[in-house]
Amino acid sequence: MKTFKILLLGFGNAAKAYCRLLIEKEEDIIKKFGFKVLVIGIATGSKGKLVNENGIDLKLLLDYVEKNNTFDSSSYEYRKMTNSEMIEKLEYDGLIELTPLNIDSGEPAISHIKGALKRGKHAITGNKGPIAFAYKELKKQAFEKNVKFLYETTVMDGTPIFNLLEYTLPLCRVNSVSGIFNTTTNFILVEMEKGKTYEEAVEEGKRRGFVEADPSMDIEGFDSAAKTCALLNALMDANIVPSDIRRKGIEDIKIEDIIRAKEKGKIIKLLCRGYRDGEKVIGEVVPEEVDRTDVLATIDGTSSVLKIETDLMGAITVIENDPEIEQTGYGIFSDTMRLLK
Repeated sequence: MKTFKILLLGFGNAAKAYCRLLIEKEEDIIKKFGFKVLVIGIATGSKGKLVNENGIDLKLLLDYVEKNNTFDSSSYEYRKMTNSEMIEKLEYDGLIELTPLNIDSGEPAISHIKGALKRGKHAITGNKGPIAFAYKELKKQAFEKNVKFLYETTVMDGTPIFNLLEYTLPLCRVNSVSGIFNTTTNFILVEMEKGKTYEEAVEEGKRRGFVEADPSMDIEGFDSAAKTCALLNALMDANIVPSDIRRKGIEDIKIEDIIRAKEKGKIIKLLCRGYRDGEKVIGEVVPEEVDRTDVLATIDGTSSVLKIETDLMGAITVIENDPEIEQTGYGIFSDTMRLLK
């Protein structure tokens, strides 16, 4: 049987969800594509590194990590390598880059992907940094090496937004995009509209797992700016970086602002948008009052929405309803299936 070997950088919740899908769908993958997918290496910053060129036992690994929150290297061929050394020396068919986002530069994720592409290996990223900072360069490198560089899960988990344009809207030109992409800010604004103070909404979000211990990257709009930049680069050929996005977060929104909007039949949302100004693409992230009849006003909690305005198909709106980590894992999984196909 043919094998498809994967090197996985990062083993957080999304990576675990991805591995569970590989286990659950193993027989279906073999039946449909004729490949057995093997994860031959995993690199993390906190749990250690694993290498087994015959394939890591993912079920055994997931069970062990669930109990111990670290790797048991005694059951595997263990090599103490840096991420770059693993990328350069191990034999694999595709790299999956799931390291944390660096909002300032996109590194080291960009260098990881470049290293894999240089060797003629496919690359998948769930990290929006490479799309936000080096999209054109990485796509060009992948094209020159005749391999794929895929990134479906970077903005709206497993929702097929990049595939939507590439596979179902041939020759459509995207004139503008708008949407709500950040769970933390959306949750806080909805809770404030229900009567909670800003501080109470943040604490409730932390309790329920929607809000990070330090939510400043979300609240100040940095995460939304990176996602907007990634969208504009991939869908509108913008060739911009996150600092080019006009950014304003929700840190200054007061309960009085929420009440005033409510009295006018509106609700405040942190909106992300991009549009063409001649040959230039402009991007912005800004809190705005939205009329309650607008579909954007209905996006609550952890849901997200993207509206795409095209020249040939008009407006298309895609809503992701209350995703869990399984949907993020599916985005990576779906890109893997594209590689097998």
